[in-house]
Amino acid sequence: MNEKFYQLAPEKQRRIINAGFEVFAQNSYRKSPVGEIAAAAGISKSLLFHYFRNKKELYLFLWEYAADQTVRYLEEERCYEPTDLFEMMERGMRAKFRLMEEYPHMARFAVNAFYEKDADLYGALQESYARHFDRKASRALAALNPDDFVPGLDLGMMYREMYWASEGYLWEMLQKKGGLDAAQMETDFRRLLVFWKSIYLRRGEPGEGNA
Repeated sequence: MNEKFYQLAPEKQRRIINAGFEVFAQNSYRKSPVGEIAAAAGISKSLLFHYFRNKKELYLFLWEYAADQTVRYLEEERCYEPTDLFEMMERGMRAKFRLMEEYPHMARFAVNAFYEKDADLYGALQESYARHFDRKASRALAALNPDDFVPGLDLGMMYREMYWASEGYLWEMLQKKGGLDAAQMETDFRRLLVFWKSIYLRRGEPGEGNA
């Protein structure tokens, strides 16, 4: 799928992708004109449909692309190598900020897509979301040492709680005018990490266990 698109020069691919993120990030799926995406990418609408058969295919492509790029950036930051969950999250934060620089509208697009209720998209988006979440969660949880955390803690539920809190925070930030403030987000996220450490770690620092 999308072989014609991947035959384009990387810079042209990036223009089309960022144009799609930008337009779909501003409105719901139904209210996002494909013509605006083509114009923002500097190509004709007919040429855009040469690469993607219809708007639905383009939208789902962008969703999968966002998920795959997120994983790629997390791997480049070696996010899954430490056994300390909070070191993973620190590296994950760096990866997300790099993504924001490369794809300024990706975060808003992803949040919009998560809440998209259009019948043509809903099932595919929810299935894909569950698949990507489970992949990331399983990799993160597999590296953890249960002895680092308070006894009896459900690590899977802890991971979900932190993920939900992070997504809720991102949604809140996206409601503000002026775009995302990376410096403020970093400050707030570090405060969240301190809070999570205080309630989840056995003795306040990973690696101490029962020693």
